[in-house]
Amino acid sequence: MAQRRHHYEHAFEWYLRARRVPYVAVDEARKALIPEGQGLKVRVTPPQADQDHDAALKSFDFVIYGQGSNLLVEVKGRRIPRRSLAAANRRGRLESWVTLEDIHSMAAWGRLFGPDFTPTFLFVYWCDDQPPDALFEETFEHRGKWYALRAITLEDYRSAMRVRSLRWGTVHLSSQSFDRLSRPFAPPIAAGMLSDPPPGPPVFEPL
Repeated sequence: MAQRRHHYEHAFEWYLRARRVPYVAVDEARKALIPEGQGLKVRVTPPQADQDHDAALKSFDFVIYGQGSNLLVEVKGRRIPRRSLAAANRRGRLESWVTLEDIHSMAAWGRLFGPDFTPTFLFVYWCDDQPPDALFEETFEHRGKWYALRAITLEDYRSAMRVRSLRWGTVHLSSQSFDRLSRPFAPPIAAGMLSDPPPGPPVFEPL
């Protein structure tokens, strides 16, 4: 198993293996998807246009393969403490924030991989207790921790995102938008699995 930075990625990779979902874990250390020695940049455009700046292209976490459902997945781990779980079950806010660098980097990866791959944010919620069925349609336990999954494509996220913090360069979705646009991870993947081993990731020429 690849060495992941956080238990959220560990848990999700276990989930993929347990369900025999074909995937490739992106090796951030070797940067295997871009030419050796090449550093790619993205232009980050905050809400205030005079603050544009270049930033290093952030890596993502997994390439996931399925018939018509190839995904470029960036895992976003968020915790729901026990005291907040009851409030969330009453359809309160689930944290859905990302950074503007996440947005621009995932868009760049989408262009590099091409139209057969869909950039996607996967929110992995770590719950102190087993989450109620009414809150999440998809939960699992791993190493004594409970997790719940919600996925949203970059395109859908960008269509409804709002500024969360100008200082920190973050955006998020309203509770209503997140409920409407996000979905369980499993259905789009389980709808058509590849029977053959997935191909290796593409190798890109320098920009």
